[in-house]
Amino acid sequence: MQTVLIIVHLIIVLALIGVVLLQRSEGGGMGLGGGGGGGGVSGFMTGRGQANALTRATAILAGLFFVTSIALTVMATSTRAPRSILDGAAPAAPGQQAPAAPQGGNVLEQLQRLQGDQPASPAPAPGAPAPAPAAPQQ
Repeated sequence: MQTVLIIVHLIIVLALIGVVLLQRSEGGGMGLGGGGGGGGVSGFMTGRGQANALTRATAILAGLFFVTSIALTVMATSTRAPRSILDGAAPAAPGQQAPAAPQGGNVLEQLQRLQGDQPASPAPAPGAPAPAPAAPQQ
């Protein structure tokens, strides 16, 4: 049902674009046909009749566009169940323990500790002298 409604919605959009482009500009500028209206449709309807038909078609297509937009929105939200951002956090398996939260340091240091790249010693305070490097083991 939703696919059919999307296709109808797209057809309405294309028709609305076409009808708007066929309308004559009221600001004295050049219309779609160059000088005086649409070149191929100039004999089809003239003057006031053409303006009334295009205005009426624009209003009808705009109304259908809003109706299909609202219907698509209602269909999209009614099929989706409400969920919380906390639902995404999967609990640890019963046999496994969740990793302990690292203490101290900035985010980069905490991530390095979790990956095992850096020992779990706390970060030195700003302004404190850096500890001496350990002697290489042979």
